[in-house]
Amino acid sequence: MFYPKSTTRNLGLLLLLFAASLSSGCATWLGGDFKAPDVRLLNVDVVRARLLEQEFILSFRIDNPNGTNLPVRGLDYTVFLNDVKLASGESSTWFTVPAHGHEEFTVPVNTNLWRHMKYIVKLLEKPDKPIQYRLEGAVKTGLMFGRRIKLVRVGQIVPGEYIPE
Repeated sequence: MFYPKSTTRNLGLLLLLFAASLSSGCATWLGGDFKAPDVRLLNVDVVRARLLEQEFILSFRIDNPNGTNLPVRGLDYTVFLNDVKLASGESSTWFTVPAHGHEEFTVPVNTNLWRHMKYIVKLLEKPDKPIQYRLEGAVKTGLMFGRRIKLVRVGQIVPGEYIPE
């Protein structure tokens, strides 16, 4: 099929403008202006603790330091207690963190601590002694051109603060 030269040129110009408009929205993601969001573990709630399976809810907060909204496509995570891997998994919850804002979200975690029971009991013998924890993972952001923002959080918990008397 034959198109006049002006129609072909207009179609080419239209496609070029469309591509430019798409890429301008992604400039922050691809350029040097992008600042990594701050991801923090806020809370760990025990949902159910059985002999062979434990269920927890991890609560996170993401702070977006950028001037554009931050689409989040999920989180890959691994939780360690004194270098013992307790749980790992992936959350595929999608949400958007507003520009210069924050968003909180939760991730359900299932694990089996039975194989580590002897070690955990030993740690709990001294409930006032802090136990190191480490959270490693990656936050998946963006829509078409995503980034994986690595995350490492290290801290301490004191078991005596969580054990009822």
